[in-house]
Amino acid sequence: MTCKEFEHLTTAFMGKKLDYPTLKAFADHLNTCSSCKEELTIQFLVSEGIQHLEEGDSFDLKKELNKRLQEVEHTMKWHKRMYESGLILQICSCVFALIGILLLVL
Repeated sequence: MTCKEFEHLTTAFMGKKLDYPTLKAFADHLNTCSSCKEELTIQFLVSEGIQHLEEGDSFDLKKELNKRLQEVEHTMKWHKRMYESGLILQICSCVFALIGILLLVL
């Protein structure tokens, strides 16, 4: 993902509207590009800060951004586990199918 693509997806990220593949690419880029991480922090602070000010809430935006990034990590780990579980089930299905074929042939 390029910095320009990252910048274009920032609003969708803040609105939690990225699908998993896009979210993964977004997070991977975020972890490797300090300027995009800084830009995301600024945009998050402005966007969320304005919202909290309008609502009259107290807030710790840095903490909220870190929470959102932790949610992304959790989502990515969950998807990875589901993908791995699917692979294991496919392998087991193939093994059982082969065993069934062998039993029929013998």
